[in-house]
Amino acid sequence: MSTLYVDTITEKTLGNGVQIADLVPAAGSVLQVVQGQYSATVTASSTSYIATGLTASITPTSNTSKILVLLSHPSNDKRNSNTYLGLRLYRNGSNIKTIANQDMYNAQVNTTSSNFSYTFLDAPSSTSALTYSTVFNSGGGGSQVSINWNYGTSTLTLMEIAQ
Repeated sequence: MSTLYVDTITEKTLGNGVQIADLVPAAGSVLQVVQGQYSATVTASSTSYIATGLTASITPTSNTSKILVLLSHPSNDKRNSNTYLGLRLYRNGSNIKTIANQDMYNAQVNTTSSNFSYTFLDAPSSTSALTYSTVFNSGGGGSQVSINWNYGTSTLTLMEIAQ
């Protein structure tokens, strides 16, 4: 193995710029990481999906990159029996993943589940800005469910992965 020590690099021809050849990141390399957080309690009591308030945006450097989505919604609460919390992952306002409804159906009324986490690998084929967000509903309609109940903080972490 050789080592190159350099104090100064000077252009051979003025105005051409000193450039390092384009480096290709190794497949599986993490190119960037961004995170969004939201801590206000949000409540739904209908089957219509509403925003949780949690969003994060990322602009991929390559259209072959994948986006690893790490989601955490802590302290989810329900106030009535026979309901569950339905959760969806959106990219730029469109549903890309209906996450299995959180299993709160058999839980006792007025209970809180400690944390709901989910991981999803997205292949958006884009170099445009992407905004990820979550929406939720009350699967029982008319029964109250909440996210970030009792001072929880939801997080949405996006990692661009080279392919």
